[in-house]
Amino acid sequence: MILKVIQTGPFSVNSLVVSLGENKVFVVDPACCRFSNDENKIIDYLNEKNLEPIAIVLTHGHFDHVSGLPSMCKAFPNIPILIHKDDSALIGTNSSMLQGETLYEMGFPQFLPFVSELPKATCFLENKKSLFDIFSENSLNTNIVADSLLNWLVVHTPGHTKGSVCLLNKKENILISGDTVFYHSWGRTDLPGGSEVQIQKSLNKIFDMISDDVCIYPGHDTFGFTKRN
Repeated sequence: MILKVIQTGPFSVNSLVVSLGENKVFVVDPACCRFSNDENKIIDYLNEKNLEPIAIVLTHGHFDHVSGLPSMCKAFPNIPILIHKDDSALIGTNSSMLQGETLYEMGFPQFLPFVSELPKATCFLENKKSLFDIFSENSLNTNIVADSLLNWLVVHTPGHTKGSVCLLNKKENILISGDTVFYHSWGRTDLPGGSEVQIQKSLNKIFDMISDDVCIYPGHDTFGFTKRN
């Protein structure tokens, strides 16, 4: 498994490039944008390595994890965007309304133009379904990467947002946790759509599913730590 971490956006999101075999990859939470002067950071990496992104997968819809959608979709037209249905209103043509609620709550309204009129979701991530299942059900091309997509399981983990998800690969012993699980911590729940009760339930569910030595890649800060840490 080749997994590249590229920190992008104003809050240094751990954007991920995940190998699916040969030169095919999917990109998790692209945050690159003009505001942070890194609009082409992920795109340049993909082009340099001759990698073909077959999808953008969003762990949730917060502004700092989706701000790279315009540049990515411009560079790779028609690339599918996958997000949980409960967070899907945070992207698309009316995204400015809900993104604005969070940005004004955080005192960061100057970022609103960068998450307004975002590209909309192509299809939805669903709990307990593999990425292969989701691709197949939505007539997306699995081609030679079917076996790799089968290994990635979607786990709905509400709490940070209503539609937060983690991606679990038991074969490779990797968890992509978004803003649900951090090193010795978890995501904040005081923003619109957050719930401390729900995130505690989600944390219990995740930790019941993973082994002590699973390698965890969160949405910010320290990455590649294990559950036993």
